[in-house]
Amino acid sequence: PSKLVPGVHMKQAGGVRGIHFSSPDTALSFPSSQILVNCDLFPKEFSIVLTLKVSDSAPKGNEYVFSLMGVKSDGRLILGLKFSGKRLHFLYKGHRGVVEHWVFRGTQLADSQWHTLVLAIGSHHVKLTVDCSSPVEIIPSRPFPSDLNIQGSRFHIGSRGLWKGLFSGLLRQLVLVPGSDATHQICPSSDPQLAALSVPPLFLDLPATGAEDDRHGNTYGNLHMHVFLLSINKTLHGQLWFNPLKKGLYLCDGTVWITVLEDRKRLDYVLEHQVLTTSSETHDIELFQVPGMGLMAAMAHRSASGSAVYLWTKTGFQLYQNISTNGALAWRHFSMGNKIYLVVSNSGGDRRFNKDSQADFSVIYKWSKRRKRFVQFQTLQTHCARDWEAFNIDGHTYLAVANHRQGDKNHTIDSVIYRWNRLSKSFEVHQMLQTSGAYDWEFFTVGPYYFLVVANAFDGVTTSLDSVIYVWVNGNFQVFQKIKTFCATDWEMFQIDSRVFLVVANGHRLHGNGPSQYTINSTIYELDMSAQLFVRFQDIVTYSPPYCLLSRWKYCTNGIHLFCFAFRWQGYEGFVPVHWLPTIGCSDWEFFSAKGESYLIYSSAKAPLSKVFMLKTY
Repeated sequence: PSKLVPGVHMKQAGGVRGIHFSSPDTALSFPSSQILVNCDLFPKEFSIVLTLKVSDSAPKGNEYVFSLMGVKSDGRLILGLKFSGKRLHFLYKGHRGVVEHWVFRGTQLADSQWHTLVLAIGSHHVKLTVDCSSPVEIIPSRPFPSDLNIQGSRFHIGSRGLWKGLFSGLLRQLVLVPGSDATHQICPSSDPQLAALSVPPLFLDLPATGAEDDRHGNTYGNLHMHVFLLSINKTLHGQLWFNPLKKGLYLCDGTVWITVLEDRKRLDYVLEHQVLTTSSETHDIELFQVPGMGLMAAMAHRSASGSAVYLWTKTGFQLYQNISTNGALAWRHFSMGNKIYLVVSNSGGDRRFNKDSQADFSVIYKWSKRRKRFVQFQTLQTHCARDWEAFNIDGHTYLAVANHRQGDKNHTIDSVIYRWNRLSKSFEVHQMLQTSGAYDWEFFTVGPYYFLVVANAFDGVTTSLDSVIYVWVNGNFQVFQKIKTFCATDWEMFQIDSRVFLVVANGHRLHGNGPSQYTINSTIYELDMSAQLFVRFQDIVTYSPPYCLLSRWKYCTNGIHLFCFAFRWQGYEGFVPVHWLPTIGCSDWEFFSAKGESYLIYSSAKAPLSKVFMLKTY
């Protein structure tokens, strides 16, 4: 997605970038199991979305856009898409191994122009949509097989893995969408020939083009894409483009189009999918994938009786394993090589390991492939640990623990960065960083730089504290910037295009014995590249109720229930609230996808339950 591999090079045609195949290199081949995980059968319903340019002088022989080939001992075609004699062919291995051909005639794709195609395979029909126009439909004599075995197969992009059949055109996007007709995901479009579903970032930075090649002035149906000349001053000029289809407004600064306002896909409604009864209140949910098992969720239960790991099934999350914990506050998963680990933040004074110590002991668990269970791997002394963060720098694995307090009153203590020692096969102390009531660590990268930010919540007197952003220099973290926060409990980093943001969840204002103020601004900061600092971008009013054990940026309160708001990026307007959900003492939210559907799961710090919601969008 970010660099070219051997066997291809980038070309530009009509101001648009794509790749040209120069050889069937092994870098353009990968096992089908890489994208169809734990699946030996090809989906029986799917779409293929591609944007390509085929020359009107293209060779008349077979040229493969992609192919799916069997194991080396077989080496036969399982599935493929090719051009032959300027016609588009879809091929697959049918009954008794006979290769079936579906031919789409009259599409006139070999005209040296860019085109976006959606090939939708359903149970009883096949549709080809070109540039969001009326589809060409085929009613096959036999439906696409539901038992097409792909075990051990490999995808080849731009060929069959051989020089013969190498695709001579330009390719801009190639997307497999299982389980649905993807036409509605990109159509209608203001630029149907270049309608984008998933275009590699390398191709998105289009150079400025002259008026004769201005694709934003095109007409779609009876709707015109209006372009206005905006005079900024005597020396600066720009263009505004209004897109009525997307209800969007864009500004061209002479180099790129900048989104000023765009109406993106929105939440339509939320369905309650599952009410999951837990052994006690839950402070945190950690979602992760285990090869051969699927999606799992580790839940940090308040009860001293332990926490639990759940497995996602057809009906929802089901209890898979109980793990002994003591006042668990958070889980974090990480991997080293092909080994998977879980680390838990224990906050209850556990004297099983040291009867004379008031310290807590957090525990790292390792996934056992033989037992198909998590087993205890290493214990680490912590102090009311609120969070763990795992990250890699220069090939080394690190763990950062947020130590909240030592005893009942000492909040200004050291949090610890651990580093994996390959010789001792254990984590060892690498660096100590002083924190005040630390709640959360967030690790992120910007270009070649590594950052770690801590959420400082309380020093024993006040919640008005500096949270600190650290940067990695010469093998250690050094202070990069301090930001004033108020009982900071969570940091999240995210990017929109090339813009880098940090958002903090402020809990409440408190000083000494004075009253607490729970209606407070949480703030989004944006990285200013020129100043090399994070600067305030937007304040969002949040409400952190006094009875809630964990304060997240994602919720506010109304009466005895919490109403969790979803915020949407709205370009010039920043982030605006678009949806809310009623919850009971919400402590954590997680988003996940399964079989083409989107879900939210939230945990409750007030009741022994968690809920799973299915999201619908329009």
